Amino acid sequence: MAISKNAQEYHDRMFPGYESQFAKTDPEFTELFDNFAFDEVVNQDDLDDKTRLMAILATLLGCQGIDEFKLMLTAAYNLGVTPIEMKEIVYQATAYLGIGRTFPFIQAVNDFCRDNGITLPLEQTGTTNPANRIEKGNQAQVDIFGDHMKGFQNTGPEESRHINKWLAGNCFGDYYTRKGLDYNQREMITFCFLSAQGGCEPQLISHIEANMRIGNDKAFLIKIISQCLPFIGYPRTLNALRCINEVAAKKI
Repeated sequence: MAISKNAQEYHDRMFPGYESQFAKTDPEFTELFDNFAFDEVVNQDDLDDKTRLMAILATLLGCQGIDEFKLMLTAAYNLGVTPIEMKEIVYQATAYLGIGRTFPFIQAVNDFCRDNGITLPLEQTGTTNPANRIEKGNQAQVDIFGDHMKGFQNTGPEESRHINKWLAGNCFGDYYTRKGLDYNQREMITFCFLSAQGGCEPQLISHIEANMRIGNDKAFLIKIISQCLPFIGYPRTLNALRCINEVAAKKI
């Protein structure tokens, strides 16, 4: 097999001592994929390994790649992603994907922790309570999206206002206020959830705007989507790139 030196070295960093079964059953495919994903792609830019692996985990959640997610948990751990960060990625995904799609991923992280001698439950990271979750969540919305989000929970038609209240209290108050990830990381993984699942371009555009507002600029988002391309393919990558360019053009 002609696995490149760079691809083999990166693979060994992610999975020390691991022998791929695909290398035995599908050697040509393994050569094509590994040389692309673990040499050409990872050497495209200067994105750090930890951020790359956090983005990949979030992307695999978005596209429901549970088997690959289980494998990449090991790579993420070896390249600096902590169990708490793994948990926070999956927890937050529930607000964007729903428990029907995140349940097996929560189990996967739990299995990973048990297999690696990591005691469960992990340290609690919540910072809100029933009395302040809406207020704190709305403040997170303001911090991320801007002052126009003040009082968002009280806006909209009466028949659907409860959903805006839930967005403030649940999506942002329950998840974004948690310790373990900062706002930049949380918006980055949200960008990955939305890019990978597809079909939610209006929300993707909104969160690209939020990413750029808090410092995750166009160049950074292109780095993220580039590193995730091998895991979601070209159509959803190109859709995300179109949305990035659309938002960036409005800022010129």
